[in-house]
Amino acid sequence: MARWQPGAAQRLVVAAVDLFTEQGYDATTVTQIAERAGVTRSTFFRYFSDKREVLVAGQETLSRLLADGITEAPASAGPLQAVAAGLERASGAMGPANRELGPRLKAAVAASTELQERDALKSVGLAAAMTAALTARGVPETTAHLAAEMGVLAFKRGYAQWTESDPDNGTEGLAPHALAALEDLRAATASLD
Repeated sequence: MARWQPGAAQRLVVAAVDLFTEQGYDATTVTQIAERAGVTRSTFFRYFSDKREVLVAGQETLSRLLADGITEAPASAGPLQAVAAGLERASGAMGPANRELGPRLKAAVAASTELQERDALKSVGLAAAMTAALTARGVPETTAHLAAEMGVLAFKRGYAQWTESDPDNGTEGLAPHALAALEDLRAATASLD
């Protein structure tokens, strides 16, 4: 096998999710993931510390994109408008491969307590990145945290809707789904009183 093949990280993610779905997380080994991806075990460990970490591939990039969008939102933008800018920025990085992988990833996470725990930690990390970006804009901590949590929920709901929708109905990306989910959440907060 060639070392440092282009796209190795993405192939490892796809291979892992497929194997987790086919035979379960616990029954899947790093060796099987590497073999399915066409790389060596050592290549696997260049990208991931263990098989659980495959689930959060790209989390740092996603966190950065969300925070960058919030940071670059107009100064006049309120907290949820800034979160919407973050969602738009992050959504732009999600392409057809992310859309195709979504349902399989959802199934793999649903079938494993360990993956559910790791997915929850991923959500915490995304919320922390957005909270930090909002507080840097001068948003009070409690408001920033609430807006960030709504942003994470909107991203997750939007992603689920996007991956479950028919890709042949146009070239609509993730952003409209995430923004609609955020608007639904904003409207729902009005009914909390």
